[in-house]
Amino acid sequence: MDFFMGGLEPWAFWLAVAVTLFGGFVKGAVGFAMPMIMISGFGSFMPAELALAALILPTLVTNISQAFRQGPAAAWHSVVAYRRMIAMIALFIIVSAQFVLMIPAAAMYMILGVPIVLFAVTQLMGRNLRFRVEHRARAEYMTGIIGGLYGGISGVWGPPVLVYLISIGAEKAETVRVQGVIFLIGAVVLLLAHLQSGVMNAVTVPFSALLVVPGMLGLWLGYGVQDRLDALRFRRWTLVVLALTGLNLIRRALEI
Repeated sequence: MDFFMGGLEPWAFWLAVAVTLFGGFVKGAVGFAMPMIMISGFGSFMPAELALAALILPTLVTNISQAFRQGPAAAWHSVVAYRRMIAMIALFIIVSAQFVLMIPAAAMYMILGVPIVLFAVTQLMGRNLRFRVEHRARAEYMTGIIGGLYGGISGVWGPPVLVYLISIGAEKAETVRVQGVIFLIGAVVLLLAHLQSGVMNAVTVPFSALLVVPGMLGLWLGYGVQDRLDALRFRRWTLVVLALTGLNLIRRALEI
């Protein structure tokens, strides 16, 4: 068992299992926030490098499940339908990653967090934002650019995508599936990068692999909640989690 514990004490190991289970549940219910829940929780009782490694495989596997839940054809349809945004995210993650040491992380977290909180709170108050149909292509490009710029510097590109999906009124299954597809692409890039960096190694890989189990269990439990939520309640809870995500980004900015 010690082989899978990442060098943690038993209490810390089981706490990591519980955090992963909860992160998977939230992801299953609303489609996002698992990595942020895990890194925020793990950071309080394990080294940052181990925390990052621990979330990589659970994030990858749960995103595969989320992206392909309605089948490969539906996943491919999402890739084609949102190809502009996906291409811009990938491109600008690569571009902005070159400037990661030049831009303060605190500033990036704050610049991303504040608009997200304002958007979510405004939507919860009933003041809906919608992109006009003829402007959707332009909005996809801009969302992808913004998400990619933030992603390469801060590792966070999900919230801009979700803001766009909410603003165009994407239906529940599509919202969750598109997030899964986009997050899956990012998770693959993250895994490959840290296999090369050494973050994923003989100690961290078994630990991360074991956390796939509670991550998937939580995801399946969350799917049950998601399936029972009607469109209105799903949207409301998605906005609540989005607001909390934005507040967490602000918190991280203030702590740096």
